Amino acid sequence: MSVPPTILVFDSGLGGLTVLREIVLARPDAHYVYVADDAFFPYGHHGEDQIIARVVPLIGELIEAHAPDLVVIACNTASTLVMSHLRGEYNVPFVGTVPAIKPACASSKTKRVSVLGTRGTIKREYTRRLIHDFAQGCEVTLVGSAELASLAEAALSGNEVSDADIFAELAPCFVESGGARTDTIVLACTHYPLLLDRLVRLAPWPVDWINPAPAIARRVSDLLGAAGRESDEAGAEMIFTSGRPHTLSRALVPFFGGRVPA
Repeated sequence: MSVPPTILVFDSGLGGLTVLREIVLARPDAHYVYVADDAFFPYGHHGEDQIIARVVPLIGELIEAHAPDLVVIACNTASTLVMSHLRGEYNVPFVGTVPAIKPACASSKTKRVSVLGTRGTIKREYTRRLIHDFAQGCEVTLVGSAELASLAEAALSGNEVSDADIFAELAPCFVESGGARTDTIVLACTHYPLLLDRLVRLAPWPVDWINPAPAIARRVSDLLGAAGRESDEAGAEMIFTSGRPHTLSRALVPFFGGRVPA
């Protein structure tokens, strides 16, 4: 293990910052490399084979360039497709991101749960298998959003995003059936917590929002072992695969635990 350890966090765009934020809280001793594959964003617009063919060799290039001690795939769409390929190809620990259906169904009081994700994640057999295995008698509504990830990116970049546009993507999650209402919503895309304050405000009634990021952070910390002392060398880097410079330093600093990413 290097000192400090290097953690590479990969996402299709900026959504993985919500996972990064929790990992940094758990492991302030680590050096972070955040990679946004904006050249291929959004992944939901590509086929399964295209995503696999894109992500697997790209992760290999990033491992060679940055020698991480651990890689986090902070993207539900990619994780449901590439984890077995990555673990077969590279001798580095990987942590993925999958819809938190099991804890959502376990905690629901009304047994009405909605899963809000990209269309790609929602249609995956992986997601349906999670429901089959862990629904525990819940009625699970799958809601595939075409635009919410892009709206979250726009909002973080400082662009105006209307309540009406957000609510149009959110509204199908709220279901009343058999005298019971949805009481739990799984955020099955790492972009969506970027809009959580607005999702809460726009919700027609209160629900529990299930964000897997804290659980991912705990898993990362467990795999790395005991934390060392925070080091001055434990900095952060931000990389866009398009090669464009990042111009969001002020907005990004909170996600990197107060560090300004290089």
